[in-house]
Amino acid sequence: MKILWLDLNSSYAHSSLALPALQAQLIGHAGNEWDIVSATINENPGMTSAEVFRRKPDIVAATCWLFNHETLLHTLGRIKALLPDCCITLGGPEFLGNNEPFLRNYPFVNCVFRGEGEETFAQWLEVWNQPQAWHTIEGLCYIDHASVYHDNGRAQVMRFDRLVPPEESPFFNWSKPFVQLETTRGCFNTCAFCVSGGEKPVRTLPIETIRKRIELIQAHHIGNIRVLDRTFNYNARHARALLDLFREFPDIRFHLEVHPALLTEELKSELASMPTGQLHLEAGIQSLHQEVLDVCQRHGKLEHALEGLKYLCSLPNLETHADLIAGLPLYRLEEIFEDVQTLASYRAGEIQLESLKLLPGTEMRRRASELGIRYAPFPPYEVLSTNEITPDELQTARMLSRLIDGFYNAQPWQEITRRLIVEASEFLHRFLDYLIRIGVIDQPMSLERRGILLYKFCKENYPTYETDMTLAWIEAGMSLKKEPAFRIRTKHVLPPDAWEPIYGTYHEGLRLCMLPPLEGENTTYWFGFEPESQQTRPVFKAIVREQPPL
Repeated sequence: MKILWLDLNSSYAHSSLALPALQAQLIGHAGNEWDIVSATINENPGMTSAEVFRRKPDIVAATCWLFNHETLLHTLGRIKALLPDCCITLGGPEFLGNNEPFLRNYPFVNCVFRGEGEETFAQWLEVWNQPQAWHTIEGLCYIDHASVYHDNGRAQVMRFDRLVPPEESPFFNWSKPFVQLETTRGCFNTCAFCVSGGEKPVRTLPIETIRKRIELIQAHHIGNIRVLDRTFNYNARHARALLDLFREFPDIRFHLEVHPALLTEELKSELASMPTGQLHLEAGIQSLHQEVLDVCQRHGKLEHALEGLKYLCSLPNLETHADLIAGLPLYRLEEIFEDVQTLASYRAGEIQLESLKLLPGTEMRRRASELGIRYAPFPPYEVLSTNEITPDELQTARMLSRLIDGFYNAQPWQEITRRLIVEASEFLHRFLDYLIRIGVIDQPMSLERRGILLYKFCKENYPTYETDMTLAWIEAGMSLKKEPAFRIRTKHVLPPDAWEPIYGTYHEGLRLCMLPPLEGENTTYWFGFEPESQQTRPVFKAIVREQPPL
């Protein structure tokens, strides 16, 4: 029996755990030959299906999710036409709801798995060519030869700690810059928009097992681990034990999802003492309005979440990103603008504003009509309107997300953008209108282009921030010949008799540049650049403040 895994990802930077997680449970099983064809959704389905045809598999398996759904089906349809006797089976988050419409619409797919497949896939392989026995496989959904739909519920691995780790599979991909690691499976929370909202109980790996897996990852010289736990700190004792474990691997950076409302004082202290740069935290906040969180059935009081988030963002040793979701019921557009402003005032490392997707199998999708949600019937199932937000307003939220990602989340422009959001009246509305009016909001823009646009906007609308924008431009290492640096003097610049160094050490070999003050300002800035270095950023900065006249 030859099993071929169709590994279809958004890009080659992404990698799915599904194949190694399934295949690891079958290591040592005789009679199974495994193969893989990898591609991205940007490649021609005909070329991918032709490659599969050359391998002549008995079974083609794949994971189906939001962003590979369409290309995957185009490819599988071609494969079935070329290999009519092959059995096509799928799993993944697309099959957590009612699977009968899918199977009837795409008859070239023989069956799909709902839920956790490590145990049941191995069982199915024993009877893959005996459809009359498929009713014994938990989680399997299929249509029989008499056109009757069969639904075997949802599969769940109760002894999560007994699974063979995916890292032990020869198909585990060690070529990516990061790997994914589950230390728990399931979620304590009941968020109505999440596929894990009803995934209980939470199952946890022993710390010693996790240590051995991280040691194996470290041996492959991987420097980033994305911990896939839905809520890293759902259990404070387990979270503290993991943080102690992470300290044993100072050369690895860990990406964690945290619930800011559940931070205990002990866990706060542990986080504050972690090595600088070792943790990247993703704080699920979704909305800063209690009524929105209540209708989403999300545990945790808003006041505790805000207190926890503010604390996390204040820690200098780690980076905290915060998420908002447009399209949640009861969430209005103006509240989204306000929440972005609040998160900016907390100094969130990044702000991610996403549009709600009503995923198969979620409570919110089942209650969409009751909650007044209209959504697209095809992947990615994005919300089109609610009782509180119109289609046009959702498009505004989408464009606001692009503004945030292009300016606030771009490190060189983050601080000046943050100050404008927090301090300048109506900045977000006015800057977004400006970007829409000149037709660039949906265009890809270089970092330099974004800096020039922000500079021009500040000069025309918020002139008191013009010098701050010029300083950001210089310190980002941008060209001193471009408009944001037009005031800087680069020729025959000598140091003053006295200045106040801000960073770096001055020496005569540095190339000095000077930024004089605008009218009404009293500070002159000096920057030093290494003339022989390829580094375009200044290595020295000093200021001189003029005394105002008596």
